[in-house]
Amino acid sequence: MSTQESEELAPSPAPGSPGPAVPGPVDVEQAEAALVEHYPRLVRIAYLVLPPSLGRNRRVLTAHALVQRSLPRRRTSGADAGAVPGARRAADEDAVDPGYAYVRGEVLRQALVAGLPLRRRALPRRAQLPPLLPQVWGLRVFPRAGGADELALDQRLSALSGAGRAAYVLRGLERQGDPEVLRVLGAAGVADPRAALAEADGVEAQYVLLESPEFDPCSLQARPTDLMRRRQHGRAALAAAAAVVVCGALLGLPGDGWGRNGAAAPSYARNPAAEAALDPAGVKRVGAAEWRVSPRTDFSVWPARGGLTGDTALLRRALAVWARPGPTVRASATPGTPPGPPMGSPQLLFAGEVDANRVVVFHDGLRVVRYAEPVGDTSGAVLDFARTDGADAVGSAALVVSRAGGNVRYLTAPWVREAAVRDLLLPDKAPRVLTRDPAGVTEPIPSPVTAAGCTRWTALQLRDETGPRLFTDLGELAPARLTSGPPGRPADVTGAAARGQWARIACGLPALASHGVRTVNSWAYARQSLPEDAGRAEWWCVRGETWRGTGSRSVALFRAPGATGPAAPAARSEGTPACGPKDPRVLAGVVWQARSGQWYVLAAGSPDFASLTLTGGVKARSEGPLLAVKAAAGSRADLVGTLADGRRVSALR
Repeated sequence: MSTQESEELAPSPAPGSPGPAVPGPVDVEQAEAALVEHYPRLVRIAYLVLPPSLGRNRRVLTAHALVQRSLPRRRTSGADAGAVPGARRAADEDAVDPGYAYVRGEVLRQALVAGLPLRRRALPRRAQLPPLLPQVWGLRVFPRAGGADELALDQRLSALSGAGRAAYVLRGLERQGDPEVLRVLGAAGVADPRAALAEADGVEAQYVLLESPEFDPCSLQARPTDLMRRRQHGRAALAAAAAVVVCGALLGLPGDGWGRNGAAAPSYARNPAAEAALDPAGVKRVGAAEWRVSPRTDFSVWPARGGLTGDTALLRRALAVWARPGPTVRASATPGTPPGPPMGSPQLLFAGEVDANRVVVFHDGLRVVRYAEPVGDTSGAVLDFARTDGADAVGSAALVVSRAGGNVRYLTAPWVREAAVRDLLLPDKAPRVLTRDPAGVTEPIPSPVTAAGCTRWTALQLRDETGPRLFTDLGELAPARLTSGPPGRPADVTGAAARGQWARIACGLPALASHGVRTVNSWAYARQSLPEDAGRAEWWCVRGETWRGTGSRSVALFRAPGATGPAAPAARSEGTPACGPKDPRVLAGVVWQARSGQWYVLAAGSPDFASLTLTGGVKARSEGPLLAVKAAAGSRADLVGTLADGRRVSALR
């Protein structure tokens, strides 16, 4: 295709746009005339190319500042000195405006520089700093709000690089064809214009929205800043507020931040008690032998361990991020755990380097809080909260201190004598003893909750002076204790029979993951002889009790004789006392197919059920806690049990 043909296929200039640029000298008067004539369009271009992370107020002011700083410094500026070359149309030579092309090129170049991250050892360029002019005192300004389409487009553009946004704007707002866009981006300093154009292809072409008031930094709304502070403190407070705004803007620039609080958000209060709680010098530290003489055996007597307990800067960052997590902090909390700042000076449990991260673990009486940051980088901080109030010696035996590569490391209590790992699916296999460092951190072991399948289920076995106990990782800071037996008298999983039961039901534990579970009890509440001499089926109830006391989950499991896989879930409930210490009974049913092809409704209740009744699609009644009746494929029925005292109890669903 010839050059003339490609030019004829290029889109027409936008209404009011001066058309494509041509090489040639540009003097100050010509550039100034173009800037004044096309000022609203140039500011809109700068606003769209600037990174949205600057915030709307600073983005508006920076867009105006970039346009106002775009005049050539010399009296005459040639195309090679900074003007943006473009294609010449034979029919439109009179419409070409080199002044506009030069100013637009300078605006694009500065806007792209403003989006670059600051380098720690390099001086910032002028476009990367907050603008000196224009300035707005006492007001926050921002464009008028658009609709849902404009908001969605702004979000999609924010995901692009600066060069990608520039390519999209040149296409949509300037109505330029791809060859012209490539030339303009190259002249503006983009290293790979074709990659920027390809990036812009990933955003739906909703170019008409670029003309919306949502992206017009010349038509603004204004809102006041802090009126109460201005009223109370007058001119002196206004000067102090300006200093705070300047410092906050510098700390909010892209990069690692320049403050000693790392990824923490700016301070929002000056409360003496709150500031005292964030002082590293006030952190509580328990002696190494205190747990031996204390009447309590829980987190309150854990000593401060780890190689970084004396790193004041690390502790200050951890406390600051805890109180004011910034937007880059990845925070999580178990259900029912308040994620607020510390309630007074917390207790330090651990501070050390684990798996290429600096980790700090605090305890404030109600919660355990884990802070982690990559070594050498304070911007990628992680903050985890877990409720642990009411923990005893068993409940405070271990905490998750690190997760990396599908593995987990535990920080064990000082009274734990031995840590080992056991596969719940291999109950007869002896446990493997885990090595621990002097701080009590175990070697990494696979986390079962992150595994793709259920080919193994690793459990943590901890032994203290009273004997061994089993725990499992359910994706939270505190591992869940495993027990077995009737709800009124559960026992630790120590014998071969209990381990054999858990081997058949362990793969059902993901139903309790990330729910703030404290203990998980398994109860083999019934065995049922199946029709057609198919053998005896087993029924279990697995209940997870939570740290918060509410939201407990119960899951009824069914396993047919001869089944090679794990037990199948038959029913479940949440927030009910069924299968727990306050209501130690359970009732569930399944539809089962015999080898002959006949379908049956099977139901089983705990031993205290006097009779079971089916209504709905299948009607039947049986005396005692077991029921088996023929049914058609796809049948549905309601199951109700009657206790010896006449009370009726509905089955789990």
